[in-house]
Amino acid sequence: MAEDHRFFIGNQTAFCAPVADPFAFAVTHHFDAFEFFPDGRWSARDASADERAGFCAIAAERKIRLSVHASLESRLVDRGTWGRLMHDIDLAHDLGAQVLNLHLASGDPVGCARAALSLVEILQPLGITLALENTVSLGPQEVNEIFARLSDLATGQQANVGLCLDMGHANLCAATHNDYLRFFDALGDHVPIVHVHIHENWGDADRHLTLFTGPARRDPSGVIGLLQRLRQRRFRGSLILEQWPTPASLLLLAYERLRAIQ
Repeated sequence: MAEDHRFFIGNQTAFCAPVADPFAFAVTHHFDAFEFFPDGRWSARDASADERAGFCAIAAERKIRLSVHASLESRLVDRGTWGRLMHDIDLAHDLGAQVLNLHLASGDPVGCARAALSLVEILQPLGITLALENTVSLGPQEVNEIFARLSDLATGQQANVGLCLDMGHANLCAATHNDYLRFFDALGDHVPIVHVHIHENWGDADRHLTLFTGPARRDPSGVIGLLQRLRQRRFRGSLILEQWPTPASLLLLAYERLRAIQ
């Protein structure tokens, strides 16, 4: 595949302490993406200015595309949680991250769209794209409706917002249970996919298994199909291996297999 069609592939802090360990792993193994996730074991406020500057400098030198996953306590339509969210945005800005990822829950599509556009007004001047992630409870038709309302409210302007397709959550969604490709295929063409979380499960729980250690270990056709569909949509974002497994070398094996497939 031509170089400019290659996906960015990387890992995440993913419930790991210290958070520098998975980042060092990404640097050592020449990953080209990485995601910081204030997951409760640490918060954005725990990262000092010197640490942020250090991560930013290394990522720039190694050409690692950074993203930040907003804390799980942050809610798109609950302004009472936006204080914490602002700390996550500050972290993303200081790191030079290109994407801020935020969970998208079921609810009023118009309310979700309005709240998303309010965040875009904050993020766009910082050069940060808002990625709204499908959660287990969110079906593809709800995603379609929310992005249709976003398009309506943006009044013709290109809003700096898209979908973070979470492969594991799509696999657990009741409407597409054990068939994340069906979830993908049900997404309308008006839904821009800007970020992807890749992890596996057996359809029973959100296990965040490393890629090729779950169902894809026996049959990788689903992963192959997902990458093919992303190419067809001209996806140019990051594929984030959303775990810190034991042993961590499982991430390297997944990275190498993804590179071989694409």
